[in-house]
Amino acid sequence: MRKIKDWPTDERPREKLLSRGPESLTDAELLALILRTGDAASGTTAVDMARGLLARYESLRQLARATTADLCSHPGIGPAKAAELQAVFQIARRFGDDRLQPGDPYCCSRDAFDHFHERLCDYRREVFVALLLDSKNRLLREIQISEGSLNASIVHPREVFSPVIRESAAAVLFVHNHPSGDPTPSSEDIALTRRLKQVGQLVGVRVLDHVIIGNGRYVSLADRGLL
Repeated sequence: MRKIKDWPTDERPREKLLSRGPESLTDAELLALILRTGDAASGTTAVDMARGLLARYESLRQLARATTADLCSHPGIGPAKAAELQAVFQIARRFGDDRLQPGDPYCCSRDAFDHFHERLCDYRREVFVALLLDSKNRLLREIQISEGSLNASIVHPREVFSPVIRESAAAVLFVHNHPSGDPTPSSEDIALTRRLKQVGQLVGVRVLDHVIIGNGRYVSLADRGLL
């Protein structure tokens, strides 16, 4: 087997990055630097392994969605390599975040999208989250209410408003993701939102919006007049 260290210097990913910059590397070469070693059993290099992963998942975005079990099913990938790949993708998500910080004002639905997109767009289960706001719509804190299946999250008004009341929030904003990538609200999404708004009116808490996060897109029920 011809190892990467046997390649010409200007073809080796690490040396290529150091001499020409990271932008000169292909996706497979960048992944190879994370993987570091190939699979001795099959005689593949780290670059071969990276190309195999990209061929299987078709893009870095799809690869980022892979679970530990998914990754470990690929020849040469064990728990250590799977953890390294997942750590890199999580760092990328956090770097891409434009999160609201406590005390920041919430102004529009785009704020919710920017706050959550990188975290939720690749998540394989529905997650329902509440942003608790004060009387001036400034963020108090973020609370995850539930995590559901591949296409549904179980949300009950009692679990939603218990922390809202406990934190003395004056307003609340709801956010959840659609693992399919399509943020179009379902009839259940609309019915739940209206029920939550009714409960909010009973307890004196303004329900500002329900934002559904998809892959690169979002839908605001308030913007669509569905709240």
